[in-house]
Amino acid sequence: MADPALLVHTRTTDYRHESIPAGIAALRALGGFEVHAREDQAALEETLDRYAAVVFLSTSGDVLTPAGRERLAAYVEGGGGFVGVHAASCTEYGWPYYGELLGARFAGHPPVQPGRALVEDHDHPATRHLPPVWEVTDEWYDFRTSPRPSARVLLSADESSYDGGAMGDDHPLAWCRTQGEGRVFYTALGHTVEAWDDPLFLAHLRGGITWAAGR
Repeated sequence: MADPALLVHTRTTDYRHESIPAGIAALRALGGFEVHAREDQAALEETLDRYAAVVFLSTSGDVLTPAGRERLAAYVEGGGGFVGVHAASCTEYGWPYYGELLGARFAGHPPVQPGRALVEDHDHPATRHLPPVWEVTDEWYDFRTSPRPSARVLLSADESSYDGGAMGDDHPLAWCRTQGEGRVFYTALGHTVEAWDDPLFLAHLRGGITWAAGR
């Protein structure tokens, strides 16, 4: 039996992360999924039912056409999986539904630096392999609001461990939620090229994708 397929969308109309090619290569190397990496808007205008999940890998700006927005919403509401990685929260600011789907929108970040991520929920495939305190070097995203009211927070930032955090004691970094019949997973990590060689980060992402895909 063929592996289930992922649509990995990497279109950017704003900042473009140099880690995108490393991310695509790492997702292909994870195994268990057939990865279809696309940048064209037509990718989201086609039928999405053949995909176990749609992954927005550091997308930025407005990346979808009206038809693509309609397809994606119908896909998730009908039971499809959606995964947002890093700059996926800097995407589709003009589409209110997308903010609801993801759970929070990007607000800003300090410079890339080491810090501590704290596991809030070990009972999830994206976090059960992680140490309670995970030392990470990344771009520590702040969000306009906490996703906590509508999401299950898995990982949060310890703002005392780095400079420039702006959310205080409630600073989620990775979470999951349901939208209609679908499952949504988001992680703010994945800025650096080096992150995509980190076994802990790759296992974190594999767990989130597997969960979102219902596997």
